[in-house]
Amino acid sequence: MADTLNIAITTLADDVTIPAYAYPGDAGMDLRAIEHVSLKPFERALVSTGLAIAIPEGYAGFVQPRSGLAIKQGVTVLNTPGLIDSHYRGELKVALINLDTEHVFEVQPGDRIAQLVVQKVENVSWTVVDSLDETERGEGGFGSSGVA
Repeated sequence: MADTLNIAITTLADDVTIPAYAYPGDAGMDLRAIEHVSLKPFERALVSTGLAIAIPEGYAGFVQPRSGLAIKQGVTVLNTPGLIDSHYRGELKVALINLDTEHVFEVQPGDRIAQLVVQKVENVSWTVVDSLDETERGEGGFGSSGVA
């Protein structure tokens, strides 16, 4: 079993569900809405979760789409992944967008709207050099490895 990271969390409203893993070994915990939001086709909204967390330094939270919402409803997280820095202490909100071309999507309080993944992140310092080491890929960018 992997080590467990303990993170302080506070609820900012009544009837808020604390994020939890659905299955052992899952990477993401569901975030739930605490408000009703109606998203017309191609409309976006910032949806409240009623939660604030204290991610420790050296870690970050990443808000990811729920695959079922994306494929079945066309609803996804607009700025995926949404980044929660370790020093942020405000309410977690999820930027949702309805990409369905015809149907309005109704968010109800308690609906699972996104997933939160907490990961260790490294602090980076840069070393300015005259040139970079050579690799097989080199400068090959988008599509450089083909499609098949």
